[in-house]
Amino acid sequence: MRDMISHLFPKRAISPAAAVTNDTPLVSQIIDRQGFDALSFLIATGDLADAGATFTVLVEHDDAAGFGTATAVPDEDLVGTEARASFTQADDNKCFMIGYQGIKRYVRLTITPAGNAANAFISAIALLGKPTSPNFLPASNPPA
Repeated sequence: MRDMISHLFPKRAISPAAAVTNDTPLVSQIIDRQGFDALSFLIATGDLADAGATFTVLVEHDDAAGFGTATAVPDEDLVGTEARASFTQADDNKCFMIGYQGIKRYVRLTITPAGNAANAFISAIALLGKPTSPNFLPASNPPA
C-alpha cells in the first residue's frame, strides 16, 4: 500500500466547539498509543479575535490511562517544539503540529490561552501511525 490514508489512524483530540472566550485551558482527550510507534498532534485555528492573546502548547505523557502521574514531555521526546506549535491571535486560520516519540503509552495535548477575552476557535486531531502489527493495516474508514 503506497497511499497515506491506509497508514494513518486519526483520533479526536480537541473537538471543534463554540469559541473560547477566556483563558481556560483546552485539554485534549488522552490518546492511547498502544499498537503504534508514531503520534502527531495537528492543531487548527479559526478566527482568533482578541488582539494580544497567546496560546501556549504543552504535551504531557503517562504510563497510566488515568493520567494520575502525568509529566511534561521532555524536549528530546518531541518532534518539533512546544514553542513552535504555540501561537498568537495573529495566527488566524493556520495549522500547527507537534510530534511525540517517547515511550509512554498515554499522551495528551493542552493549549492554554492568555489574554483571551474574545472569540478563539481551536481544534486538534491526534494522528497515530507506524502500527506495530500488520493487523492494523489498512486503517478503517471511518476510523474506529
